[in-house]
Amino acid sequence: MLEYDNYLEFAKEIAFKAGEIMKKYFYRKDISSYKGDRTIVTLADKEINSYLIKRVKEEYPSHSVDGEEEQFGKSEYVWVCDPVDGTAMYARNIPVAVFSLALVVNGVPIIGVVLDPFTNNLYTAVKGRGAYKNEEKLEVNNYELKDMKTVCHYDMWPASEYNIFNVIRELGEKAYFIGIGSIIRACMCVASGDFSLAIFPGTIHKNCDIAAVKVIVEEAGGTVTDLFGNEQRYDETINGAVISNGKIHEEVVNTVKKHLQSIYTN
Repeated sequence: MLEYDNYLEFAKEIAFKAGEIMKKYFYRKDISSYKGDRTIVTLADKEINSYLIKRVKEEYPSHSVDGEEEQFGKSEYVWVCDPVDGTAMYARNIPVAVFSLALVVNGVPIIGVVLDPFTNNLYTAVKGRGAYKNEEKLEVNNYELKDMKTVCHYDMWPASEYNIFNVIRELGEKAYFIGIGSIIRACMCVASGDFSLAIFPGTIHKNCDIAAVKVIVEEAGGTVTDLFGNEQRYDETINGAVISNGKIHEEVVNTVKKHLQSIYTN
């Protein structure tokens, strides 16, 4: 559909501008501060989020924006954005942060764009059309957890609603787990076949982290659900996420349920 093509081009335009902003601030020492929840925010986060709202108002005034730092409007068409994912690394001049943007329609991501400004790799997907890194088609791997080539990512922090420590400890007996400092960048590794799995315990307003991931990873052949294997909306708070190559998804979800189902049901 031509409309989808226009949405994708708009998302790419925003991504390239975001990349310029991220690189502009990258080596500055005065760019970060801490929010009330003790998470870090930078000048790049704020400038990118504000730029997105400005451009959506100009091009799609009936749409809304759900940015990690700022929101605008209320609509079935929502531009869901994480301006800088991996902010803690970014603020320390460690180049793993990425920009992420999705167009979510009635809770379903239909366009996803992720830019790694440090490698100039642009990850894109349109629902039903496949996923790409620049011009290269993306495809998840087919490794089992016990395959020696399997690498997995986890995010974990004390204030998260779900403590996935025991999940990682059990799965870690089969596979190699690392945390690279950006859940979205790790999920692009799942989409490209470099990683087999990413586990994310985020909930409140963490749809901004997973909205673009949902369409990109699934268009690459993978599976993205909440922590317990359920589909969920991406224009509202989510219930964590399991992002996998699909082949190991059920095994991972069953392990999560084993350790966290009592918390989930209560």
